Amino acid sequence: MNEMRAQEIRRMTALEDGHWWYRERRAVLRAEVRRLRPGRALDVGAGGGGNTVVLVEEGWEATATDCSELAVEVARGRGLRAVQADARDLPVEPASVDLVTAMDVLEHIEEDYLATEQIARVLRPGGRALIAVPCDMSLWSAHDYAVGHVRRYCRDSLTGVVEKAGLRVEQLWSWNVLLRPLIARHRHSSTGSDLGPVPPLVNAGLSAVVRLERCLPVGSLKGVTLFLRARRED
Repeated sequence: MNEMRAQEIRRMTALEDGHWWYRERRAVLRAEVRRLRPGRALDVGAGGGGNTVVLVEEGWEATATDCSELAVEVARGRGLRAVQADARDLPVEPASVDLVTAMDVLEHIEEDYLATEQIARVLRPGGRALIAVPCDMSLWSAHDYAVGHVRRYCRDSLTGVVEKAGLRVEQLWSWNVLLRPLIARHRHSSTGSDLGPVPPLVNAGLSAVVRLERCLPVGSLKGVTLFLRARRED
């Protein structure tokens, strides 16, 4: 197992329950899946399973997959169904899943088109994919190197790799728009991963800013993350 990936999983698992970034991103996931009728879900690149927990809480029969043995062990320790698997070769029957989530996964994979092809393959007709990726190469920094990114996406590159797989994009929007100037300034002076503890008051303040975004029409502006919802056609 790649040691960089193992270290990232350990940090993420230790932080994700309370850290503003993961907590607010889970809120987006929860809002999206509540729009759908629960069924069978696959959480690709699930890490320790923080997002898979959301799926289970919302009534989905969810399975976490990750290429890391450590991540699978952590997810199973949470009582989740978890399988070690490469996103480019999912051990899942074709057209057998109602929802696939891939939150901050594609940017780690050189052949991202293979991962989106697998997502399309396992989705049932009418099934949805929910994908999140870091956006904008102008934000590239030491953080991206530290966490094993191979790219950041623009709207066209993300749409292109999803549509090439045969999925129809339903919605594409930016997240973390209001905090982008602050994050950009921090990233350009960073020397490594941003994953780390945040003082409670700062954590609460950053969460409040991201929550404010839900009430504002800022999804078409530049942010730090792109969210995409796509559908496999009937």
